[in-house]
Amino acid sequence: MRLDSLVPSIPAELVVALNNSCGIRTDTDILFFGSSLDIIKKLPLGTVTLSDLEKFTQLIAERVSAPGHRGDEILAEISGQNERHSQVSCGVRELDDLVGGFGGSRVIEISGEKGSGKTALALQTVIQRLVADVNSSALWIDTSGDFSAEKTVQLVRHFDVAMSENVLERLQVSLCFNIEAVRDILESLRISLSSLRNVGPTVRCIVIDSVTPLLLPSLSAVSSQGHAMMSTFMRQLRELAQTFGLTIIVINGTSAAAPFNPSSAFESTIRKPALGPSFTFMTDCTLWLRKTQDVLDSEGEFPVHIAEVFRSRTTRSKTWCTFKISRDILSPT
Repeated sequence: MRLDSLVPSIPAELVVALNNSCGIRTDTDILFFGSSLDIIKKLPLGTVTLSDLEKFTQLIAERVSAPGHRGDEILAEISGQNERHSQVSCGVRELDDLVGGFGGSRVIEISGEKGSGKTALALQTVIQRLVADVNSSALWIDTSGDFSAEKTVQLVRHFDVAMSENVLERLQVSLCFNIEAVRDILESLRISLSSLRNVGPTVRCIVIDSVTPLLLPSLSAVSSQGHAMMSTFMRQLRELAQTFGLTIIVINGTSAAAPFNPSSAFESTIRKPALGPSFTFMTDCTLWLRKTQDVLDSEGEFPVHIAEVFRSRTTRSKTWCTFKISRDILSPT
């Protein structure tokens, strides 16, 4: 910060004298020049008193310092955020507890092998939110053309037959096959959310299913350009989530992890989320899903799935739970 930007808080004559006699032009110059006594010795006699110079130096230090925050206020804010997160449910309490709920201004990564229940979990979370909040809407970005309107209708009717049409009207599906198209949609959404004339249900949840084909083709072991593009895109998602209070779910594919994945609590996990190790740190939570053996009960045979937290800003890592998927609906085991 240049000292002349602080005039008239600091006398203009003093700023000129500091520049001419000491070469001090910025906050860094004056704070690291030496003691106030060293500075005043170089100034013309009568320019400023020692006490006033110390006062002005203190003022400069306060202006350029980061604001302080009390620990108890930070704790209260985090507790409030966690409480709001927990109010948004996917319909399976054990899964909600793993990640502290599926709400809040967060970017949540769901990864796992094909058939592990990634899309089913994301879709059920969105439907539950739309049923619970009639003033909210959701944006589903389909990057593979696999979105099933038929399954969505069945899921909505399962949770609330009476509201099925209203819920479906508030779920917008966009088909995008490249990163530029996704960016265009997100920019249009940002402009819409920023508009004071925005009426009707507001987008509160975004799902990208999946993010892998958007970013993977650009990643290379011999160039950093793809990684820079991925970092920029994920930073834009985080800023969008935090600015407008959105929950953004990104579904990610997998890659090999030989001999096993150290982030998992199970040595039998030999896969890991795709897009490289740094991608995990670009989201607020990484939830890993996998399918295990089929189990037979009074209702018939159903597959048991495991959900595990690889990393989270709000809950413990390497915690897990089981759930089942029957007729594309998630429920406790």
